[in-house]
Amino acid sequence: MLYVVGIGAGNREGMTAEAQQAIISSELIVGYTKYIELVKNFFPEKRYASTGMKQECERVETALREAQNKTVSLICSGDSQLYGMAGLAYALSEKYQYTEIRVVAGVSAAFSGGAVLGSPLTHDFAVISLSDLLTPKEKIRKRIECASVCDMVIVFYNPSSKSRADYLKKACDIILKYRSENTVCGYVKNIGREGQESAVLTLAELKNSIVDMFTTVYIGNSETKVINGKMVTPRGYKNV
Repeated sequence: MLYVVGIGAGNREGMTAEAQQAIISSELIVGYTKYIELVKNFFPEKRYASTGMKQECERVETALREAQNKTVSLICSGDSQLYGMAGLAYALSEKYQYTEIRVVAGVSAAFSGGAVLGSPLTHDFAVISLSDLLTPKEKIRKRIECASVCDMVIVFYNPSSKSRADYLKKACDIILKYRSENTVCGYVKNIGREGQESAVLTLAELKNSIVDMFTTVYIGNSETKVINGKMVTPRGYKNV
């Protein structure tokens, strides 16, 4: 059995009961090095196998191979589907006919970070990763434009890194073609972990903010507002 497990933000309180039970019942836990370090704090007695960035296929192959004769959890930050390993596990599973896969959902950073900011995701929204490791830059740019035009709240994952220091600034420049510089925005760093930091600010201010790979960024729509210091998007009720 291979469980593909979304562990949420990485704190035990943010893991679902189903996620914890899958890990407890597993003989081996496989995952990205950073996420393995988080989970080890809660389940130190388990066996672990980790791989670094850009080694997703190797990681999933290891999990599938080991799960042919034991119960394995392949852990993912947030949800196991959204930018997680569930899709890749199924794609590579044809060679492992005796491995059953069960996907365990987790709380994505979009929602756990949104809860920190208030309620920015009360209405339609789009989630876009700014990482171009697996997606062409032009496709990312087009998705930002389309989400901006249709006035959806936008959530950015992977907004910056050492090699992509200006990607959030460039994304904000695209959005500013369609939205006011006073659009309510927010970000949360290290959601649910030590060093958590958040801010509610304008789109103009966000453009020059320093963020990293562990930051989730929120761009409000035309109705998003600040209420008691929190970022809130109305659901659309006309009499509110």
